Amino acid sequence: MAHLFNRNVVLGVSGGIAAYKSAELIRQLKELGADVRVIMTRGAQEFITPLTLQALSGHPVHTDLLDAEAELGMGHIELARWADLLLIAPATADLIARLAGGRADDLLTTVTLATAAHKLIAPAMNQQMWRDPATAANIATLQDRGMSLVGPASGEQACGDVGPGRMEQPVNIALAAAGLFASGALAGRRVMITAGPTREALDPVRYLSNHSSGKMGYALARAAVDAGAQVTLVSGPVQLPTPDHVTRVDVVSAADMLEACMARVDDCDLFIACAAVADYRPVRVAAQKIKKDAAGITLELERNADILATVSAHAQAPFTVGFAAETQEVERYARDKLERKHLDMIVANDVSDTAIGFNSDHNAVTVLWQSGSQALAQASKASIARELISLIAQRMEAADG
Repeated sequence: MAHLFNRNVVLGVSGGIAAYKSAELIRQLKELGADVRVIMTRGAQEFITPLTLQALSGHPVHTDLLDAEAELGMGHIELARWADLLLIAPATADLIARLAGGRADDLLTTVTLATAAHKLIAPAMNQQMWRDPATAANIATLQDRGMSLVGPASGEQACGDVGPGRMEQPVNIALAAAGLFASGALAGRRVMITAGPTREALDPVRYLSNHSSGKMGYALARAAVDAGAQVTLVSGPVQLPTPDHVTRVDVVSAADMLEACMARVDDCDLFIACAAVADYRPVRVAAQKIKKDAAGITLELERNADILATVSAHAQAPFTVGFAAETQEVERYARDKLERKHLDMIVANDVSDTAIGFNSDHNAVTVLWQSGSQALAQASKASIARELISLIAQRMEAADG
C-alpha cells in the first residue's frame, strides 16, 4: 500500500495556472502520511496565496532566498537537508529550463541544487511549449541527472488548446511520490535492527546510560520496510513511535538486548547493530535507593557481553553490519572494529560533531567493508538511512553472488 509515513516533502510551486492544484496536492501528500513544507516562487504567489498553502501544510511558506527571518528558522540549507523528497508541481517551462541550466537565482532552484533528496517534477505548460525541442532537451537533461517525472497529462488547457501539458492530477502525483521510496532492494529479506540506548541499573531509581535518541535506528527500520524487508526492531528506551509495518521488541539493559537478539538471530538474514549499548554494568544492583549521605561513592563495574561480536560469531551468522560512534580517529577505530569483530560492514560517524551526533536529526557517515569504503555526506537521518540500506543491499547481493 502506498504511503509517505515519516517522509519530509518539500513542495515547490512555480508560477503557472496549475498552481491552484497544489492545495489539493498538499492534502493528498498529508493523507499518505507526509510532512509538507512549501516553497513558492514569485510567480506562484500571483496564482494562489501563501496563506492558503500555509493553512493546508501547517507550516510557514518559504518564498525568498535572502530572508533574514527565515534564515534564523529553517534556512534554505536546513530545508534542503530536511527534505526526503523535493517535489515541484507545477513545474513550468521556465523553471525546467532554469533547473536544466543549474541556476540558483531563487529559493526553489537553490534548494534543488542543495538537496540530496529524491527529486520529482510535474510539468505544466501549454501543449506547444511542451512539444518544443528546447523543453524536450531540458527534460532529458534533468532525467539524465536522476530527476523523476510524473505527467504531464493531455486534455483541454486553460488557454483553450487541447493536448499534452496539463499537470497530472494531484492524487497521481502523490502516488508517484510514494513510489519513489519502494525500492524492493531487500525484498523478502528478514532484517533485525537494534536502536537506542541501554540502561544499566544502579538501584531502583538510577541507571547508567548514554545520549542515544534511537533516531538513526528507527530511520533504518523505515528504510528497510520501504525496501521490502520484514523488519524486527529491538529497541532500548526511546521516545519514538514504532514505524509502520515494523515488529518492535522493547528492552532495557544490554543483557535484555542480547537475549532478544539471540532469540531471533536464526530467523535473520541481515543484522544491523545501531544501538548504543552500554559497555559496562554495575557488579551489584542495590535493592534500595542509594542514599547520598556519603562524601562519595565507588562503583564496581563489569563488562557487558558484546552483542555485535556474539551475533557475528554465531554458527549461522546473518550479514552483520555494525556502527562505530567515535570522537576521534573515526575511520581507524572503525576499521579495527570491522576486522576484530569479523563484520561484513561498519558505519562510522563522529559523535563529537554536534550537528550530526546524538539527538541530531542529521548525520554524515563513512561506510567501510573489507575491500572498500564510501562516504555519505551530511543529510537527514532518513536520507542517510535510505542510502545505507541501498548500499547494504548491494553488498549482500555481491556476497550472495
